[in-house]
Amino acid sequence: MSDRAFLDTNLLIYLYSDSELQKRTAAYQALNNHNCITSTQALNEASNIWFKKCGWNGQKIKEHIDNIELVCQEVLTVQKNTIIKALEIKDRYGYSYYDCLMLSSAFEGQCSVIFTEDMKDGQVIDNSLTIVNPL
Repeated sequence: MSDRAFLDTNLLIYLYSDSELQKRTAAYQALNNHNCITSTQALNEASNIWFKKCGWNGQKIKEHIDNIELVCQEVLTVQKNTIIKALEIKDRYGYSYYDCLMLSSAFEGQCSVIFTEDMKDGQVIDNSLTIVNPL
């Protein structure tokens, strides 16, 4: 295993995708090659997508969230300091607030990589966090 990596919502979704098998494989490769973490924000966003787009019920979503906790070393809770850092990142880099909240959580988790398809692949944030689109 290499550095700690943060999984954005879309990677969590692709872990269970039956229709996008290449993206599912890429998500699993990220898990296999890194010490991955995520946040309660990502779990909330994923739950909303599973309800709305996949038609899953609460019990099925709960089972998947329990499985995510088995493959991610840690699920970070968004705290006040996470929000403050997200605002600073937003002012500096211009990403959406919610993307900045993911970046802030990645910093909080001492990650060197954030896996996402929503931000600029290869960009380095604050000289220490690299955005990687593994898809």
